[in-house]
Amino acid sequence: MPALLLAASPAVAESTVIINVNVIPMTSETVLSARTVIVTDGEIVTIGDVDDTPVPDDAVVVDGTDRFLMPGLFEMHGHVPGLKSRDLDRVLHLFVANGITTVRGMLGQQSHLELRSALQKGDRLGPRLYTSGPSLNGRSVTSPERAISMAEQQHAAGYDFLKIHPGLTREEFDAMAATANRVGIRFAGHVPEDVGIRRALAAGIATVDHLDGYMESLLRPNDDPSGGLSGFFGVFIADQADETKIAEIAAATAEAGVWNVPTESLFRHATSSESDPDDMVDWPEMKYMPADTVARWHRAKRDILDDVNYKPDTAARAVALRQQLILALHHSGAGLLLGSDSPQIFNVPGFAIHRELEYLVDAGLTPYEALQTGTTNPAEFFGRPGVLGVVKTGAVADLILLDANPLDDITNTRRIHGVMVRGRWLPRSELDGLLDRLAR
Repeated sequence: MPALLLAASPAVAESTVIINVNVIPMTSETVLSARTVIVTDGEIVTIGDVDDTPVPDDAVVVDGTDRFLMPGLFEMHGHVPGLKSRDLDRVLHLFVANGITTVRGMLGQQSHLELRSALQKGDRLGPRLYTSGPSLNGRSVTSPERAISMAEQQHAAGYDFLKIHPGLTREEFDAMAATANRVGIRFAGHVPEDVGIRRALAAGIATVDHLDGYMESLLRPNDDPSGGLSGFFGVFIADQADETKIAEIAAATAEAGVWNVPTESLFRHATSSESDPDDMVDWPEMKYMPADTVARWHRAKRDILDDVNYKPDTAARAVALRQQLILALHHSGAGLLLGSDSPQIFNVPGFAIHRELEYLVDAGLTPYEALQTGTTNPAEFFGRPGVLGVVKTGAVADLILLDANPLDDITNTRRIHGVMVRGRWLPRSELDGLLDRLAR
């Protein structure tokens, strides 16, 4: 699919005005009714009463009557293809069509530095990108010295953070962490088995993704998860977990100042026996992915369900324990960030984020608290509170216009009337055009 460049689009008017709209500012749990919002040069310049706010003569006017304007959502664990990949625009456009206006790419490569710039300048249609460098894992890192070298090189290259995958030894991890902290680049991702969650917290990991390492931390002293039997993020050992330990490890996470990206959609879609892979291939959003990708996802889930160590009751307990952990992390003050790990097992980019929001509400968060994980929380994580993740004067114009209030029902985030990406307005008709071109 050829790249869709903004330069090839019709000229964008200087201002876009959304009239008579209900604003969900995300600075507090409130709705500001009957507002006119004016966007100029990618920035929200005015939020005023509909009766008192004049509309610029050259503006594109959008009717917001009975609709709700909220900040664009973050995907804090996404996988973005490289510049030369035929799937790049598919992934970028699926994000945008679902109101995802910022993505933290968790599997970086050299071309992402160029892509990050192109997206930021508006030369390519897609969300803004924060990117890691190439993964530090058991294959790419062969010694503590190699870990130090990779951390230094990726910092010098200008990546936003380091991505940690399984396989690092404790010595390699410690060398990487010390170097990252010294040069000033954050590291995030998995918790290697040889490291463990408590050492990762102490070393200053920025985010723990997938709740990796937490299930193992709930084991009783005499339990032994060695031998690779813990399964997909501990799904095989949930029957050994002591839930009374949840409060303490959540408090330790909060004290360490470490954020979590639960990716509940990934865990449920991969491990839950409640969703049969034969049915999941027919989910509506699967038509936007290549058939061979969906088939691969089907095989991956079937392999987990058919594993000799898999037990449906244990998998269900794993989901319940993770729900308790998510709620405990939230109540303890440990930050939660919205992420789905898409594209991944039955997680279609963008669509999976809406499922993730629903799973967070299932875990006990209110709709407003769930929305915070994808708006104000990531903005705070990136050091841009008040600029990203909010609807207020002076903020970046990354916005979603909804046909119903998501504070009443979190599933209303799916009812998208239009999306604004750094000031460019994409009405429903244009979003549908993007999706129609992707449907197989």
